[in-house]
Amino acid sequence: MTLLTPALREALARNAARADAPGHDPAPLVKFFNPLGPATWLATELGADGDTLFGLADLGFGCPELGSFSLGEIERLRLPFGLSIERDIAFDTAIPLSLWAETARIAGSILLAERVLATRAAEHLHGLPSPKGDG
Repeated sequence: MTLLTPALREALARNAARADAPGHDPAPLVKFFNPLGPATWLATELGADGDTLFGLADLGFGCPELGSFSLGEIERLRLPFGLSIERDIAFDTAIPLSLWAETARIAGSILLAERVLATRAAEHLHGLPSPKGDG
């Protein structure tokens, strides 16, 4: 599988071009994952070199971090059974990267943050009160 389609490359590059704009906090456009483990990456931007992604990286050690990572390195990773890192083709979010990062740091992983954020969204859709009692 090609990790980035031309359309994703273009959208990520557009986000990178706006990185210096006030209030820049885009939602992740792509999610990569290890099908055999917890490693997960969310990317919002692609640098002009076509390789440097910016986003949230979680290698499964309990400390997700914002930063840059290499698309090429992710593509070259070879896993047991002939597997490799995959792109979650169903991933779609409107949640800004800063909220992903905050939730992942509190939860300890991107995967747990995904569950927390999905639960909050479902509660909001169904008008259920939040666990904090604010509404």
